[in-house]
Amino acid sequence: MSTVTEQQIAGYPVMEHFYTLQGEGYHTGKAAYFIRLGGCDVGCVWCDVKDSWDASKHPVLSLEDITSFAAAHAGRIAVITGGEPAMHDLNAICDALHAKNFKVHIETSGAHPLSGKLDWVTLSPKKFKAPLENNMEKADELKIIVYNKSDFQWAEEHAAKVGPHCKLYLQPEWSRKDQVTPLIIDYIKNNPQWQLSLQTHKYINIP
Repeated sequence: MSTVTEQQIAGYPVMEHFYTLQGEGYHTGKAAYFIRLGGCDVGCVWCDVKDSWDASKHPVLSLEDITSFAAAHAGRIAVITGGEPAMHDLNAICDALHAKNFKVHIETSGAHPLSGKLDWVTLSPKKFKAPLENNMEKADELKIIVYNKSDFQWAEEHAAKVGPHCKLYLQPEWSRKDQVTPLIIDYIKNNPQWQLSLQTHKYINIP
């Protein structure tokens, strides 16, 4: 059994939580309950959820509330995102979600140690704070956000550090999608170990 931690007693700062379809990467199109935790020290300049950075701005929800909200829906994938969710001790929330028969996914920059029993790790490294080396080995998918041409070399440097099972994705940064998507398509055609990831939820206007 897991040790009861302060995190388990107090709960987690939750910016928002909602039921939708996964919009990106390997699990695109699957029903999933998203739990966006407050707190981030990575500080991407093009982050589209900057309001998540300050954990103190968001209400602390108990594990019972979080899991009850999630379990009210039919899907059994829970995606813990942020902010940077790995800043928190995730053992308690993972155990609570598993008890409700969820698969627990995380979306992380990899800049902090991972905790909890995670069923899928999406690692999206950022230039502002490097991922930890041992997190690279835990990645089930590597998602590189492409802002300009130099990001392809940066993508290859990180791809060399993940395990052979890891899926490789290149995703256009949303504000630059018209400029960089054609570059990504050409790159993948020449480097077919990569796949294209699109923010499909933005195209179809869902959360």
